[in-house]
Amino acid sequence: MLDAVRWNTDLIRRYDQAGPRYTSYPTALQFNGTVGSFDLLAALRSSRQAHRPLSLYVHVPFCANICFYCGCNKVITKDRGRALRYLERLQREIELIACHLAPEQRVEQLHFGGGTPTFLSHDELRKLMAHLRRHFNLQDDDHGDFSIEIDPREADWPTMGLLRELGFNRVSIGVQDLDPDVQRAVNRMQTFEQTQTIVEAARTLQYRSINVDVIYGLPRQTPARFAQTLDAVIDLQPDRISVFNYAHLPERFMAQRRIDPLDLPSPGDKLRMLQESVEHLADAGYRYIGMDHFALPDDELAMAQEDGTLQRNFQGYTTHGHCDLIGLGVSAISQIGDLFCQNHSDITLYQQSLDQDQLATSRGLRCNEDDRIRREVIQRLVCDFEVHFDKIEARFRIRFRDYFQDAWPALEQMAADGLILLGSDTLVVLPAGRLLVRAICMQFDHYLPEHAQSRFSRVI
Repeated sequence: MLDAVRWNTDLIRRYDQAGPRYTSYPTALQFNGTVGSFDLLAALRSSRQAHRPLSLYVHVPFCANICFYCGCNKVITKDRGRALRYLERLQREIELIACHLAPEQRVEQLHFGGGTPTFLSHDELRKLMAHLRRHFNLQDDDHGDFSIEIDPREADWPTMGLLRELGFNRVSIGVQDLDPDVQRAVNRMQTFEQTQTIVEAARTLQYRSINVDVIYGLPRQTPARFAQTLDAVIDLQPDRISVFNYAHLPERFMAQRRIDPLDLPSPGDKLRMLQESVEHLADAGYRYIGMDHFALPDDELAMAQEDGTLQRNFQGYTTHGHCDLIGLGVSAISQIGDLFCQNHSDITLYQQSLDQDQLATSRGLRCNEDDRIRREVIQRLVCDFEVHFDKIEARFRIRFRDYFQDAWPALEQMAADGLILLGSDTLVVLPAGRLLVRAICMQFDHYLPEHAQSRFSRVI
């Protein structure tokens, strides 16, 4: 079965290494300053000429309080008025992008992330959505995937009603951990009742999908405490549950320096948390999609994985990988055809660019043929857990084994260890290898030797 996972502690200890999450290939670490706004404009014109559908990502960076574990691009402020200047520049960016696209290019997917999108007032959310609808052809029959990240401390029933009215039909709820001692250690006090209220509102208001995020490996967590959090989340019966590994990288993320390393769980306890999570979720009927994601069998991701149409991009697992992805806001990433480009990560530089009626593109990458080949192989591994060599060979006119001969010794070792089945025409990720699929993908990553692996989280 696609969702079958077999726990093997020895293999996990051997292959648990730092590596990319492969929301893209090449990864964002390969982006460079040779790509600018003119490249983005050319890609937008190509998208218009090809009449490709669109996916929009809108980054709202503001949070009222800092969560010490967070590695997102964010602005911490109690001053709600700070959002006004940012929204004015965001609306200008929408205008500058949309004028290079065709009205018939339909937006099938929209995602508001952050930060905390509901930091914005109701009036600001209304105006932002109205501006998006004015300049983009947003699918308005409720069959599009319009999602938003929710902090239950920053939302209530009226907020959920407003968002449903504005067209949102999917919600992702941040929980992380429900134990008060853990919450104090990461500066995120959030009651179960707050989370339950948002889930109940979403169900009553007929949102199509509810996702809940939890994190294992946080300070003061124990296997028993985390099991209680997970059981409480399972009782809420969300359509999807994401079980993320906390990566403690204080040298990269300043907020994490406020976490006492002595409070972090031991590697053994961390492994036990994941093992018990996998088992509990399977017993509760959730299928393992891959890369920390679990879904009920009737969820769109699970069904897409069954029929071989699941894809992965900067928004994670998706059924809209055929769309050109346009990122709006500070640090947002676009993927249009073979072009990746990213906005300034500094909010001041982002706003200054738009003050001058210039797009805020700061870096990016144009994929070459080798990138396209490896991207397809990695996509199939993380989405389908298998690669058919003949399909890659027919599409790219290569001989698979010859092209990846440098990776073959490592792949043969993985086959001997029971992670994969390496046939004459297929590579299949076995149940013991599915939690380690990132390590398998790394064998096809041309750029990985150039990376300092400390830049990545560990596989487990």
